[in-house]
Amino acid sequence: MSSYIIAADALLVVHALFVLFVTAGLLLIATGGLRGWSWVRNPYFRWAHLLVIAVVVLQSWFGLICPLTIWEMQLRELGGQETYQTSFTSYWLGRLLYYNFPNWVFILSYSCFGALVLACWWWVRPVGNKNQPPAV
Repeated sequence: MSSYIIAADALLVVHALFVLFVTAGLLLIATGGLRGWSWVRNPYFRWAHLLVIAVVVLQSWFGLICPLTIWEMQLRELGGQETYQTSFTSYWLGRLLYYNFPNWVFILSYSCFGALVLACWWWVRPVGNKNQPPAV
């Protein structure tokens, strides 16, 4: 197996972890808000989470393809593979990450998810800023 294909598979794993961070992060923030977990108020975690979903939402609004997807496909081509005719790892992770829906479905779902992240920003407030009201 070529180093390009290994790099493409590794990038796909990073992409899956990126998706996991966004989705599980929101679930953990909401759960942590209900259960009083202080770590979900960490401003570094919360800013990173907000930034990541903001990038996803803006990409969908502007019709841009995720750079991770572009880089993965370029690596696969350099490795002599056709896109998505790939290894076991990329096949299964790809099936979890990529769907064949109209663009408006992604725009709507990413926007709604982003709105939930923003709602949690005010519901489960991060700590560390003296100017913000105390956490509920």
